[in-house]
Amino acid sequence: MSDTTPDIRLVVLDMAGTTVADGGLVEQAFEAAAAELGVEPGSEDHAGRLAYVRATMGESKISVFRHLFGAEDLARRANTAFEKAYGDLVDAGRVAAVPGAREAIEKLRAAGRTVVLSTGFARVTQDAILAALGWQDLVPLTLCPADAGGRGRPYPDMVLTALLRTKAADDVRQVAVVGDTSYDMLSGVRAGAGVVAGVLTGAHREPELRRAGATHVLDSVAELPGVLG
Repeated sequence: MSDTTPDIRLVVLDMAGTTVADGGLVEQAFEAAAAELGVEPGSEDHAGRLAYVRATMGESKISVFRHLFGAEDLARRANTAFEKAYGDLVDAGRVAAVPGAREAIEKLRAAGRTVVLSTGFARVTQDAILAALGWQDLVPLTLCPADAGGRGRPYPDMVLTALLRTKAADDVRQVAVVGDTSYDMLSGVRAGAGVVAGVLTGAHREPELRRAGATHVLDSVAELPGVLG
């Protein structure tokens, strides 16, 4: 740990795009959700909704669909179709770990840090991803928005829930939040995390991550143990 890096005790890691290689699965699953609600592929309406999905990567998916489709019943229909399509892709072997992610998590834990995996997906999808990777026992706690009262990113709720559940840190400044989207960065900033690290293996690039408050930008989560020391 350098003189300028806080004494990090708790690390809250995003999943898709950060520790899990997404490979465009979110957009493919969105196609299924859009089709469920009759959005015509190739239309201007479809393009606009897809652009919003891309811009809000990292947010709770049900929140995204509430914005896109308005009525709660439509949002839930879209979310159910999305989760089913994503789950089918996971079951088909389309998900893989970001190279070096598992090793990075193991190094962080070996150094005495507590690691939590968080996601904007529903619990059923999160569990399917963990099972596909053989990660069910890799960390002591995994969180989805429902575990934190329903609000996902960019709210700080999942980060603060990780702190409250694990009691791994005495101060929010001893928390590191790591993700690939601007909403990941915002959630870390709003939680008061001492390290808010963006990674370039997912949705957003360095300028977006920096604008959202990233204190560090890494090529990959594999670099994180070296940064924290």
